[in-house]
Amino acid sequence: MADNMSQLSCQYGEDEFCYEVIYLPERKHRIAIHVHPNGVVQVDAPEGAKQTDIKHAVNQRARWVTRHLADIRERQKEVLPRRYVSGESCFYLGRRYLLKVNHIADGKPETKLFAGRLNVNTRDTSPEAIKQLLWHWYKTHARTNFQKRLYVLAEKIPRVRKSPPEIRLLTMKRQWGSCSPGGKIILNPHLIKAPRDCIDYVILHELCHLQEHNHSPKFYQLLTRYQPEWKSVKAKLDNLSEILLNQ
Repeated sequence: MADNMSQLSCQYGEDEFCYEVIYLPERKHRIAIHVHPNGVVQVDAPEGAKQTDIKHAVNQRARWVTRHLADIRERQKEVLPRRYVSGESCFYLGRRYLLKVNHIADGKPETKLFAGRLNVNTRDTSPEAIKQLLWHWYKTHARTNFQKRLYVLAEKIPRVRKSPPEIRLLTMKRQWGSCSPGGKIILNPHLIKAPRDCIDYVILHELCHLQEHNHSPKFYQLLTRYQPEWKSVKAKLDNLSEILLNQ
C-alpha cells in the first residue's frame, strides 16, 4: 500500500466496515469522510494526522457511514443486471437519477432530465432502444461539458492557454483519458457520469501531459499546482470506475 494511504476498520454495534485513509499534504485541518457508490469508505486526512484523531472522526460518523452502506447494498440488489426499465439508476455528473421510460404514440424520441429523473420518451421501449438513446444523450452532454471545462482549465496553464486542444471522445473499458504524442486529448464519454471534480482531474491530468509527457515528479508537481487535492479526487474516481464504466 502506498505511503500516503492506510486501511483501518471501525466497529459500530453489530456492523463493521473498513475504510482507507488518504493523507494529503495540502489538507490543513479537517478530516473528511466519503462513502462511494461501490461501498468503499474513504477518509481524507492532513499529512501527519494522528491515528487516534482519525478513528475518533470516523467513530463520530459511524452511524452515517453504516446507513449509507446499507442503502448501497439495497440499491445494488435492485439495479443488477441492467434491464433499461423505469426505476433503474443512472449517473450524471456524480448524481444518481432514476430512469423513467415513457411510451409515446408518435414523434421523435427524446431524453432529458426533469424533476430528478432521467426521462426517455420513445415509441420503441425495448431495452436495446433505451440503451442506445441513453448512450446518445450521454455522449452529446459529454462533448459539450468536457469542451467547456477544458477551456476553463486551460486558462490555468500558460503553455496551453492560447491554443487549448480539441477533445475527441472514445469509449474505453479501463481508461478515462489519454493524450496522444500529437497533443490530442481523448476522453471516455462514460466520464460524464462522474462528479465535476473528477472530470476536472482527468482533463487536468491530460493537459499536464502536454507539458510533461510522462509520469515524472515534474508531472505530479504540475498536477498538484493546478489541483492540490488530486490524490483524493483520483481515489474517488477509482472507486467509482467499476460502476460508471459498466453502466
